[in-house]
Amino acid sequence: MEKSIRAFRMISILEAVSFLVLLGIAMPLKYIWHMPQMVQMVGMAHGVLFCLYVGGAFYMYKKLNWSITELLVVILCSVLPFGPFYADRKYLP
Repeated sequence: MEKSIRAFRMISILEAVSFLVLLGIAMPLKYIWHMPQMVQMVGMAHGVLFCLYVGGAFYMYKKLNWSITELLVVILCSVLPFGPFYADRKYLP
């Protein structure tokens, strides 16, 4: 169980950081300085991490006996900047 929580926590952190890099660095580079390359790289990594995060949330839902409300909050956190950090603190032991 501890390995599963550690893995989900790592995915959560990586997903949050990739989202912040995408919003804070890659998007300004694309739209202000017309350099779209970083959006392609970071966007792909973020997309994969997002899918892993949502899949991991469903796995944790079953393992940690979360309510459906807790699951929905954790998934909602994945689309908010800094959201996965909140979900990690609030819902993971």
